[in-house]
Amino acid sequence: MSSKKAPAAAASILKLVVPAGKATPSPPIGPALGQKGVKSMDFCKQFNDRTKNIDVGTPLPVIITVKGDRTFTFVTKSPPTSFFLKRAAGIEKGATDIGARHSFVGRVNLKQVYEIAKIKQADDGMGHLSLKGICAGVIGSAKSMGIEVVP
Repeated sequence: MSSKKAPAAAASILKLVVPAGKATPSPPIGPALGQKGVKSMDFCKQFNDRTKNIDVGTPLPVIITVKGDRTFTFVTKSPPTSFFLKRAAGIEKGATDIGARHSFVGRVNLKQVYEIAKIKQADDGMGHLSLKGICAGVIGSAKSMGIEVVP
């Protein structure tokens, strides 16, 4: 008879985008957590409580780590760059025909790009990038969405 313990189950990582203050056990949260044996309502309560000071409905990327014992931790990140760009340009969605380079659907200025870059710089994994590099990424995202960047 062996006295070896069974190896602990490895942690699982789930990446979702959840609206601030609006987490519910419906898809995609419920099924994703249910497969890992986590009660989705527990996550929803904690997430909604943690995001209560953010505008309701703001899309937040969240990384959920589910441990072998079915406990979990999660980290929220800042909203996607596209969210900030659409809000700054005052549009609902980006261009549908990117091939037509001269048909912009909105406009942002460099100050707005800088403000978005400052917010994004605070995210984990962005600290090693210069603010200038993050601004270049924001400008690239704007152009790909059909948003004109003006001085």
